[in-house]
Amino acid sequence: MNSAAFFFYLFSAVMIGAAFLVISARNPVHSVLFLILAFFNAAGLFILLGAEFLAMILVVVYVGAVAVLFLFVVMMLDVDFAELKHGFLQYLPIGGTLGLVVLIEVVLVVGAWHIGPVSIANVATPMAPGMTNTMALGRVLYTQYLYLFQAAGLILLTAMIGAIVLTLRHKVGVKRQNIAIQNARTPAEAVEIRKVASRHGI
Repeated sequence: MNSAAFFFYLFSAVMIGAAFLVISARNPVHSVLFLILAFFNAAGLFILLGAEFLAMILVVVYVGAVAVLFLFVVMMLDVDFAELKHGFLQYLPIGGTLGLVVLIEVVLVVGAWHIGPVSIANVATPMAPGMTNTMALGRVLYTQYLYLFQAAGLILLTAMIGAIVLTLRHKVGVKRQNIAIQNARTPAEAVEIRKVASRHGI
């Protein structure tokens, strides 16, 4: 067994184990940590396949943004997960049936999937000789799919604003800075001048 095959089986085994622990862990924070571990191992598999840009995006975007954001949202929302899990067993037959159907569909798709002999030759945007994966992907994204790429960015921005709105809570009795009121103050409101007699206090 060469080194590439060894790392392939290593990354695959750890990723499958981490993915199983994501759905089986009782603590949601632990689930997010196992999800980050699964993302790192998936990035390793992408590097073995020669798709270094996808590996970098998986680490930067999903590990550095999505997973960490989800972790902080879980911690800040303070959701009672014990109450959410109440009555879980009554939905187990329906969930098991749906999971079995999805598993059968995945097996049928993977079993019937193959690469045709002319599939690679009929690529819509073939790579020029000497062009790396990152250069080819950047050329496609910023030429043919520019508007869709920008729309995806707007959707992610909307999701980020929604997460901030959901976690923003104002506690009663906490003093906060109000920039508009501060800018609207006049010297007459801010300063009070009193004439104090000699040897007398205010």
